[in-house]
Amino acid sequence: MSLSKQIVDWMTEQIVTGQWPIGTKLPAQRQLALSFEVNRSTVQEAIDELKADGILSSKVGSSTYVSNDSWNILLKQKQPNWQRYIESSIHKPNYQTIQLINEFEQNDTVIRLSTGELSPSLLPTEEIHASLQQLQFEGKAMGYSSPQGSLKLRIALCDYLLKRGIKTTPDNICIVSGGLQALQLIALGLLETGSIVFQDEFSYLNSVHPFQSFGMQMQSIHQDERVKKVIQPLLRKRQGIYYAIPTLHNPTGGIWTIEEKESFYAMCQSLQLPIIEDDVYFELSFDSPTPALKSFDTTGQVIYIGSVSKTLSPGLRIGWVVAPTPVIKRLADIKMQLDYGSSAISQEIVHYWLTSGLYEKHIEQLRDELKRRAYLMENLLERFFAGIASWKSSKGGFYIWLKFNDPIVTTEFFMKSLKHKVLINPGYIYEPKDAYHIRLSYAYASDDQLEQGLLIIYELAIQVIKKFHESDD
Repeated sequence: MSLSKQIVDWMTEQIVTGQWPIGTKLPAQRQLALSFEVNRSTVQEAIDELKADGILSSKVGSSTYVSNDSWNILLKQKQPNWQRYIESSIHKPNYQTIQLINEFEQNDTVIRLSTGELSPSLLPTEEIHASLQQLQFEGKAMGYSSPQGSLKLRIALCDYLLKRGIKTTPDNICIVSGGLQALQLIALGLLETGSIVFQDEFSYLNSVHPFQSFGMQMQSIHQDERVKKVIQPLLRKRQGIYYAIPTLHNPTGGIWTIEEKESFYAMCQSLQLPIIEDDVYFELSFDSPTPALKSFDTTGQVIYIGSVSKTLSPGLRIGWVVAPTPVIKRLADIKMQLDYGSSAISQEIVHYWLTSGLYEKHIEQLRDELKRRAYLMENLLERFFAGIASWKSSKGGFYIWLKFNDPIVTTEFFMKSLKHKVLINPGYIYEPKDAYHIRLSYAYASDDQLEQGLLIIYELAIQVIKKFHESDD
């Protein structure tokens, strides 16, 4: 049976069994071709055959859908139009590129050159397993968590946060299931539809939709524009908040100076503009980091977010929010409505690691290994990319922000790299108009994979750059 016929049969089965009800929008042809490991023309041939049979149809200027003709009359009587439900739902779908990133990060044959996650080899798996033998679980600890999370973990965090210059109390801490949930709770519990969420020019928030899905307006601010005269006119009596990652910024890896932090905090204070400080990477700074914005906070201006996802284990799903008491109570109430509290077992593990000295020891070892990996990546970049791109040496964390001299980082470039089994995070998922950058990570791929993956990206880049300049001529 030909490849196109196999695809026809598979698609027909999806429709007949109800996996693709009436009105379902098919995945993009590029995505299908990657999944089937065939040429796009083979997928196109299968789709054309199903269109000819009236099973599929295309809307003008749109995608391909399961047709609403006689073939599907019986199915229509039995099935709701889930596609209509999906398209009218509140939460926005993510960009196709990010959906593909999320899908192919689970593929062990792909070199993950940009992923925001530690390699399994860098996670203290054996030590976490051994520490489980030291935990004394009471019956209550195995049940639902209290609204703000484990009290003893919050007490331990008060001591831990003193390293960032943050003085707080257990009443001002809420345990959450990672930093992303903290952002979702803030969107749901503190901001009204139409609020403005200020962010830096390149922003992690553009790759997820915790605010956009609830009708909030994203406003990017260039580094040189973080001044009152730029931001104040944009507010126009609307609610606003500023999302910032001052230490080891995602995706650029930058660190604000102490002067930049003080100036920024003073500006937001004068505007009465609240700040979300995302500080999940600070422990991975190669040099001693400057104090957190929250350490300057004397008026409850800053909502502080921390997590162990980037340091200990993303699978534990434990983070925390530090904020004024009314804010914490509000976030805790919404969290209980959503998931009845973060994992009690995970909270016990994090508490043990923070109070036993294991966490600090692990961070020191992890920081040394990340520094070694960063040095390796910078040497590889110098070998391959010196003439076609630029970058800054890593100051810690996971990332190097690679900037090509020409605007070549397009969807097509991303798809070509994926076809060559290399997964990258292109700059346009952090700033939609960007075509120059790639966020590279040295935290996941092995040494050999880093070299192999960067060589593939270099060779693809050379091809695209050559065509780019030929078109100019």
